[in-house]
Amino acid sequence: MTVKKSLKSIKSDMMSPLTNPLIEPQTIQTTRRLVKTGRAQNLLDPATGELIAKSAIHTIEEKDDENFVKVFAAGIAASYELTKTAQKVFQAVLREYEKTPMTGGYADSVELYWFGSGINGQSIGISETTWNRGLRELLDKRFLWPKTSSSYWTNPALFFKGNRVIFIKEYRRKSVSSDRDPNTVDLINGKTDRELNQI
Repeated sequence: MTVKKSLKSIKSDMMSPLTNPLIEPQTIQTTRRLVKTGRAQNLLDPATGELIAKSAIHTIEEKDDENFVKVFAAGIAASYELTKTAQKVFQAVLREYEKTPMTGGYADSVELYWFGSGINGQSIGISETTWNRGLRELLDKRFLWPKTSSSYWTNPALFFKGNRVIFIKEYRRKSVSSDRDPNTVDLINGKTDRELNQI
């Protein structure tokens, strides 16, 4: 049985007061999916040609401020398979982030300290133990990175004050069973299984 590190120990090991490590693209393995974050040029690598022969559907919906934040938080929570506790903590962090003054066009960190019965002295309807459990998940999934004991770098792909967000969901067909000889030619496209798997 593995022993979980305490939140204090995790934060101490990760602490980075001078640079935000979340600026770099992040890859997190959740139970059911691999989630990649980064700016658009990091998500889609033109050097590999990965976008060739892919179908894309792009829909645009307008939302008021309140619903925009809800849709944004729900999309992030679903992508990262956040627990209900982590979702609640993420909502509280987003509210604090919205209040954080911008410098250079964005806010790269947020102040989060437990005081009284809530964050920064404001009740958020959960206990400190529950807060710490959700915060630990946000650290594990690279939403936040400790800057100091109460200040956290924010992942710019997950925290922003803009008015647009795009969620990209890619579906891949499961590979054919490996029972077939990789040199078998597919009658429809005239290529072997080996050739098809290299595309």
